[in-house]
Amino acid sequence: MSALGALLAPRSATGTTGLRSRILLGVVCAGYSVGAALGWGSPRVAVIMGDFGLAAAALIAAVSCFLYARAVRGRLRPAWLLFSLSSAMAACGNAVWGWYEVILGVAVPTPSLADVFFLCFAPPAIVGLLVLAKRPVTRAGWVCLALDAWLIGGSLLTLAWSLALAHTTHLAGAQDTSVAPAALSLAYPLLDIVLVSMVLALHFRRAGVNRSAVNTAIAALALTVLSDAVFTSPLLRSTYHSGQLLDAGWFAGSLLLAYAPWGARPGARPSARPGPPRAIASRPIAGSLAALTPYLAAAVCTLGILYNVVDGRRVDRVVIFTGCTVVLALVVRQGIMLLDNISLTQELAQKENHFRSLVQGSSDVIMIAAPNGTLRYVSPAAAGVYGREAEGLVGSELSSIIHPEDLGRFVHEVRRFLAAPPHEEPTTRIECRFRSGTGDWLHVESTVNRHQGGLLLNSRDVTERVRLQAQLQHNAEHDPLTDLPNRALFTARVRQALGGRRSGDPGTAVLFIDLDGFKAVNDTIGHQAGDELLVQAGRRLQDSVRAGDTAARLGGDEFAALIMGDGTRDQGAREYQVHEIADRLRLTLSQPYRIGPSEVRVAASIGVAFAEPAISPTDLMRNADLAMYRAKAGGKDRVELYAPQMQADVVRRSELATRLRTALREGEFALLHQPVVHLASGSVAAVAAQARWRSAQGILFTPAEFLRVSGDDDRTAELGRWLLEEAVAQAADRARAGHPVAVSVRLSAARLLEAASPPGSIEALLTRHGLPSGALMIEVADSDPRVSFDALEQRLVALRRLGVRIALDGFGSGFAAINALRRLPIDVLKLDRNLVEGVVESARLHKITSGLLRIACDLGLQSVADGVDVPEQVLALRAMGCTHGQGMAFSGPLDEYRLRRALVRGTFPVPGIPSPRPVMAGGSIPLLTGSHAETPVPPT
Repeated sequence: MSALGALLAPRSATGTTGLRSRILLGVVCAGYSVGAALGWGSPRVAVIMGDFGLAAAALIAAVSCFLYARAVRGRLRPAWLLFSLSSAMAACGNAVWGWYEVILGVAVPTPSLADVFFLCFAPPAIVGLLVLAKRPVTRAGWVCLALDAWLIGGSLLTLAWSLALAHTTHLAGAQDTSVAPAALSLAYPLLDIVLVSMVLALHFRRAGVNRSAVNTAIAALALTVLSDAVFTSPLLRSTYHSGQLLDAGWFAGSLLLAYAPWGARPGARPSARPGPPRAIASRPIAGSLAALTPYLAAAVCTLGILYNVVDGRRVDRVVIFTGCTVVLALVVRQGIMLLDNISLTQELAQKENHFRSLVQGSSDVIMIAAPNGTLRYVSPAAAGVYGREAEGLVGSELSSIIHPEDLGRFVHEVRRFLAAPPHEEPTTRIECRFRSGTGDWLHVESTVNRHQGGLLLNSRDVTERVRLQAQLQHNAEHDPLTDLPNRALFTARVRQALGGRRSGDPGTAVLFIDLDGFKAVNDTIGHQAGDELLVQAGRRLQDSVRAGDTAARLGGDEFAALIMGDGTRDQGAREYQVHEIADRLRLTLSQPYRIGPSEVRVAASIGVAFAEPAISPTDLMRNADLAMYRAKAGGKDRVELYAPQMQADVVRRSELATRLRTALREGEFALLHQPVVHLASGSVAAVAAQARWRSAQGILFTPAEFLRVSGDDDRTAELGRWLLEEAVAQAADRARAGHPVAVSVRLSAARLLEAASPPGSIEALLTRHGLPSGALMIEVADSDPRVSFDALEQRLVALRRLGVRIALDGFGSGFAAINALRRLPIDVLKLDRNLVEGVVESARLHKITSGLLRIACDLGLQSVADGVDVPEQVLALRAMGCTHGQGMAFSGPLDEYRLRRALVRGTFPVPGIPSPRPVMAGGSIPLLTGSHAETPVPPT
């Protein structure tokens, strides 16, 4: 913005600068008017202010309009350039006038160069006003614009000619025979008439862009034209001299035109986008005046003619000709307007029919409500949407069809909407329930608009959408199988219970429930039966909790229940009460389930955790989960209350698992071997490989100690692979050193069936280390019910083809021992150490062990007793027919150095047998002869 624009333009930040600009403008104009009224103190100062003062004001207007035209872009830019040119002509005219009067000190001749500049003032202003006018969009509009301008101009010309111009013309012709003075005397008023006509025509057709600046410019030109009209009147023209009060009108018009583009509207900027249209209260009045303009013009023309007739004057031919053309223009304009009205009427009828077709054919219900809430119009679609005829709804209250629970929210939203500015919020959307013809409540979404002080509602039935959303919400929060709340909703309920008004109630408890034996149901009678069992279990759980409690299914066979506290402060009594509830749930869930023709039984392990001050939902549910796992680890089918020690055990197991992973990575495991001794001779028949973890403190942990708490199946599998590879490698080294003793490695059946250890991997391991056939024995446990006997049998047969001997570990402790003997290719039976420990003290165990050894002897299998620690056990087992023993009665686990020394010695002393001569271990020792025609392999 230029310096002049910055001076004139108001700042929108505070508004004070705009007010100051207006005050300054008023003070300057008032000061000039007072000076002109008082004669400026001296005739010479009056002449200077009347000539050069007007020239300076016009020059300011010219510069201001020119700078604004440079700053602004758009259709109105040429108009401000023309206004700048018009003001420049006025400045030049006043300057020439002052040259004659002030500099030369002579009267201004008529005509003169000043008259030329003054006459050039009106044409640019007239064209600029045409540019500011709203452009018609049709040819008829252009014709009407021209006719309106002529109607105004012709009527003003008739009136002015009748009042003064005719007399001025005759007087000028009588005083001077030249044409120039007469033409000059007519030129000024005629140009003013044209300019006034354009001002009036533009007042009703002005463009909507920067309306305040346009209005101010029109007012400035109107003030200038008014001053010109007074100047050209015969009464003042003869007595006028520079410095009179009339100059104040020209001065104020120039400054007002200079102020128009910059300061007419506070906060306006040339590059600013036009804001939203504001409601203009005078719009109907302005439209009425615009429609009456032709008739007012014709009335003025008629008054001019009547003035001449009543005054007894002869009607001038100019008046008659002008009046006739005005009447003719009025007739033509009325004809155009009549044709335009007919066309608009037809178009309006067509659009009304089109709108009516759209409204009647729309599936949405359109309603118009009066400001008092009465329905004035309802579209026919109401019969199909609401089941109610539109005629029956018209005249009723809108509130009568809205659900009472939604009415308050509806009224509040409508009041808020009507109070908001229309340009900020033209519409709003409200969803509520409407009463249908059947009495049901429909969910309706309505788009609300303002309509003549009332409301226009476009409503549609969204009942199905609401139902679908509710169903989707229900599905997202409930288990699809049992329809119980899922983990997400259960967690939200727990959070609500801990954070609500009962947040401090310590009686609130969470129960975690796991069905023991559910996997066996899936494996034996199928997953469909398992799903049916879960449905029945969920129904039992839902029926067993109270109305305010929550039963949920967390996933798989895990359920949960939220038991709300009753406000009691006796923690012991509350724990007893909740424990009784949990025990009843356990008994209920453990009842037989009827699945088709079968009756299925499962048990329930339940963990209980009580709310504590400031506990989070996650911690409370974790505590219940820990208690549930403690219940399963304690024997299943029981209820366990959470104790802080459970969390400490979890932390300890986690730390130990982390240390175990580090130990595997850093090679902290050591391999020990325990000799397997022949009970008849004391010779070493084989060695059993055992892993030990040497901690940083130098403590050796057995597998039973560190694997029980690790809970990491990946690390356990990795340890098993390490044990097998290390045992085979050391056995090969011992064989090359002259100690060809077989080695046995204990592997679980699940590890044998893993895809990561196919039969070819063991064959590759034996080939890589050069271990001969029969030098490796795999001890397989028979107590894992998850393992398929068919797959295990195929795997063991494949291993035996590689020359690997198979031993059945823990014989006498599992439930599948007989089935394993019947189906699996077993070479050696290894008695469980629990049988061996009580074989001397317990007559019952003595008989059981004796029977098992007879079975092994009848099947032609070798037998190994594990855990032989005292001489009495050696004597008893040898008397029963046991062939080999392993335990502290002979030797504990040995490192490689001590093992080789024991192999050099070759035998261990056996109770009841004289000490034999030392035997060098190193040759082929046929220790085991079984039912298979293969190289004997010593047992473990």
